[in-house]
Amino acid sequence: MAKTIEQQRITCAIGALQTVTAIERAVPILHSGPGCGMMVSRFFERATGYAGGNTAPCTNFSEKEVVFGGLDKLRKNIENTYKVLDTDLQVILTGCTAAIVGDDIESVVNEFASEGKPIVHVETAGFTSSNIVAHSKVVNAIIDQFVDSRYDKTKEKNKRLVNLFASIPYQDQFWKGNLFELKYLLEGLGLQVNILFGPYSEGVEEWKTIPQANFNILISPWFGKEIVKNLEKKYQQQFFEFPYLPIGANETEKFLEGVIAFASGQGAALDEARAKQFIERESKAYYAEIDSLATFLTEFRYGLPSFAHIIGDASYVLGLSKFLLHEVGIVPKEVFVADKTPASQQERVKEILKTTSDKKEIPLYFTPSGGEAQEIIRGAVHPGRGIILGSGWDKYLAKEKGYDFLSIENPSPYRLVLTTGYAGFKGGLRLIEDIYDVVLASYK
Repeated sequence: MAKTIEQQRITCAIGALQTVTAIERAVPILHSGPGCGMMVSRFFERATGYAGGNTAPCTNFSEKEVVFGGLDKLRKNIENTYKVLDTDLQVILTGCTAAIVGDDIESVVNEFASEGKPIVHVETAGFTSSNIVAHSKVVNAIIDQFVDSRYDKTKEKNKRLVNLFASIPYQDQFWKGNLFELKYLLEGLGLQVNILFGPYSEGVEEWKTIPQANFNILISPWFGKEIVKNLEKKYQQQFFEFPYLPIGANETEKFLEGVIAFASGQGAALDEARAKQFIERESKAYYAEIDSLATFLTEFRYGLPSFAHIIGDASYVLGLSKFLLHEVGIVPKEVFVADKTPASQQERVKEILKTTSDKKEIPLYFTPSGGEAQEIIRGAVHPGRGIILGSGWDKYLAKEKGYDFLSIENPSPYRLVLTTGYAGFKGGLRLIEDIYDVVLASYK
């Protein structure tokens, strides 16, 4: 029997227009009804980029196009977008109606591509998948249709250049801060890093250098695997995989040491002694801040959260569980993966979570329904003070249970995030600040 999904934390496939929006001077063009773009814009909020959100060009697919097809309208839309916007890349994304009608999008796109225009197309009908899955489809479409056609095979690979695939833009509201911090850490090891998205990348020019990279880095338990597998086959690039977001000292050190070992095997010729000195310096600075918390933690030890419920994607649920337990002293209780993790990958996520503690198993639920997660939390009883790390949907449940609440995922109407990130050493410290900020704010 079909289940009702309440309070969903992801969107349909066309939500991957945000992947395009996150590329500097790239423009998504929607071959869909006008409601698709509005839905995505309202879900992600504050996510317009160069030409996204409410400003994304759209063919406004209507009943007329359902009967006669919408290719002429799409062609004019593309032509006019080139006239109005100074773009480095256009990506055509199809909605459900265009897919059902069967418009031959590729033929129109090829007309412009044959003229040397930087343009690609990707099937993102909402009924095909989620925006998390479609993110990989969009990235691979840009690689296959745009990057590969401009790949100079005579150029030697740059042994120290890596492509990083981690936070999904806008789906992870901390993506800018996370990518910036991960780039900083990897460069501290002596690597050069393509992060591909956001203001700290070189935009489309950086995408063109993807084939020149020595290897790829994937930070994810399952999403994004299609990207690095594609690059492995296309450009013979191996990939280093870390299956969750590294937050705080323990996991960040593990991540960086793993990268050093992998890079060595790929002939990157890093100065390993200098790289390890960098890790030691960052770790020392991290623990200096933790030491300064000693008096505060001692004074407030009876008024701080002792357990947490986490509702988020698999990468955050795993990363946060390890960080909270081992570096903050907050025990993860029932936790919920809400990203529609494929059944084939769920066992892997379970096994990774089991490594968090050898004393007690953390109850894990896979559900895209925030309503179902809330009902389980509502019925759970644990001694001590609790905190919920979830989306804006969960604020009132926290109030109902008398818990603290921190917004860590979409939709997030109660928090403004610009460049905050939770990855790495600095991200761990920022997360501690955010947790204790909401705790102290409850004292009167």
